Amino acid sequence: MMETKRLFSGIQPTGNIHLGNYLGAVHQWVQLQDTCDAIFCVVDLHAITVAHDPDALRKNVMEMVRVYLAAGIDQQKSLMFVQSHVRAHTELCWILNCTAARMGDMEKMTQFKDKSHKGGAERASVGLFDYPVLMAADILLYDAVIVPVGEDQVQHVELARTLARRFNKKFGDVFTIPEVQLTTEGKRIMSLTDPEKKMSKSASSELSYIAMMDDAETVRKKIRKAVTDSGEEIVYRDDKPALKNLINIYALLSDMTTDEVERKFIGKRYGDFKNDLAEIVIEFLMPFQEKMQKIENNEVQKILENGAQKANEIAERKMLCVRKSIGLL
Repeated sequence: MMETKRLFSGIQPTGNIHLGNYLGAVHQWVQLQDTCDAIFCVVDLHAITVAHDPDALRKNVMEMVRVYLAAGIDQQKSLMFVQSHVRAHTELCWILNCTAARMGDMEKMTQFKDKSHKGGAERASVGLFDYPVLMAADILLYDAVIVPVGEDQVQHVELARTLARRFNKKFGDVFTIPEVQLTTEGKRIMSLTDPEKKMSKSASSELSYIAMMDDAETVRKKIRKAVTDSGEEIVYRDDKPALKNLINIYALLSDMTTDEVERKFIGKRYGDFKNDLAEIVIEFLMPFQEKMQKIENNEVQKILENGAQKANEIAERKMLCVRKSIGLL
């Protein structure tokens, strides 16, 4: 009998989750939990590497768990918890910092360069610089084999692989070497106002993304104002990136191929396509929002308590091996 592989994935509780997040991560997690030993984590310690509002962080953590549940993450199939509720994450991060991570590794991390450049590298937190080592600890702590990530996180998973190999070479076979699983759907969901950029909630305009909690009129407005390419034909081509993005959204939410979407709108205009797309998005969002509203905070708290208890048990078993291997009493 084939052994079930363990999966670890997390998402920052930054609030206002959008359609790109859902299609790129959560939707795939729902599918993967049926074939993997799945562990899903709200990575709040990563969220504090940049300036944040404490009250908003607490609210966003609870909101993110409700998103998981409404999307179909099943607590009977998957383990779900908050990163800061398992202290072993930070302990292992420090141990990896001292035994396996090197300054040369960290200076190559492109995401730190990008994020620190925005606010000035001299004002960036040490935590932001060390973010990839904490991410490595998140993964290695649970012997995760499958780590589904977007393209912007591949470098960090590669670092986790490097640190695991380095540690194992020095201290014995303590860590499982994780594998990158590149997400394929959400990476195609681009900004509604600039199809050269990924859909992002940090964009300057709220018109650039569809939030999972947007009401029907807001969705119609955003789709109506979404940029389009020159011409009138509804075609899926690289030289029409704006239209290609909208067709991708239509295809993913209607379970159609892009070719089928093209054929459906032969002879029709952009206005017809956008009107239909808006209704497809609304039809998808409404049941999700209804489920979200039914999930009470006390239910979330109970799930997180149970998840933390189980995660701590797994993490402590691993940390016993780690401590022993490096000579800690």
